[in-house]
Amino acid sequence: MKNITLIPGDGIGPEIIDSIKTITHHLSIPINWEIYNAGSSFYNSNSKIFEDGLIENISKNKVVLKGPTETPIGNGFKSINVLLRKEFNTFANVRPIKSISGIKTKYENIDLIIVRENTEDLYSGIEYMISKDISQSIKVITREASEKICKYAFETAVKEGRKKVTAVHKANIMKLSDGLFLDSFRKIASMYPQISADEKIVDNMCMQLVINPNQFDVIVAPNLYGDIISDLCAGLIGGLGLSPSANIGDDIRIYEAVHGSAPDIAGQNISNPSAIILSTCMMLFDLGFEKESASIKNALFKTLENSDFHTKDIGGKLNRLEFTNKLISFETVKKSL
Repeated sequence: MKNITLIPGDGIGPEIIDSIKTITHHLSIPINWEIYNAGSSFYNSNSKIFEDGLIENISKNKVVLKGPTETPIGNGFKSINVLLRKEFNTFANVRPIKSISGIKTKYENIDLIIVRENTEDLYSGIEYMISKDISQSIKVITREASEKICKYAFETAVKEGRKKVTAVHKANIMKLSDGLFLDSFRKIASMYPQISADEKIVDNMCMQLVINPNQFDVIVAPNLYGDIISDLCAGLIGGLGLSPSANIGDDIRIYEAVHGSAPDIAGQNISNPSAIILSTCMMLFDLGFEKESASIKNALFKTLENSDFHTKDIGGKLNRLEFTNKLISFETVKKSL
């Protein structure tokens, strides 16, 4: 039995997490969910952003599945995501971006991986008010973190049989900070002569992704650019509701959907659990439940192939529970285990 820390989160978080519980129970996967609350709803009731014991539990279990948590805009408490990434040094945010049959977009056959540095850059949260009318944010780029994330990107390319790694930067303007990141990329790239190394200025990168995303394979970027590009790429395959992610540390991993908590539809049972399902598949694969991971993923793709089985956010009519039940009803799930 594998103990996994489970954070339901805010808004639609508890609903989509319920779908995960239903699916893993259906397949009798030996998981014990240890549930801890965190986020805006918990803060409003307890004046704390996460439940006592959460940090200790994550340290013990080493694996977390997390629903979306809400972060106030402009004021209030800091992001739970950023806090956990810093606390456990989950230095790499990995987001596979792959076209899904049955989801109509302007693009076809997209298959790329975004590897985003996850601990520094402008997301370090170092900000000052110089005066009542002037604020300042500090962009932190270190050689250690840059080399580590670039090495992870190239190792990912080797592991996944990819041919090219593209670095995203703005070193033409931020010559010291982004220049350091780019220098680190070039150093690491020289250690992997079998992998093609490519460089793109971030604004050109965004344009190139819209013009021809199929030219890219593995993309590595500092924190802010990686965050923006990840959402752009999610739009290429149908939206954030179809995009999984994993936050990778040296010994701790946090898996989550990349979309927000969607408080406007919370409690209506119309959310799309696809992203958290795909994130769970990533988690199960990494834990050694490869057969179960493939089975769930195959059933999800079979469900999404037919527009009659889509949830409302992608043009269908099914609610979350109907979608979940349709997924587990497929023989793909029943016969592959």
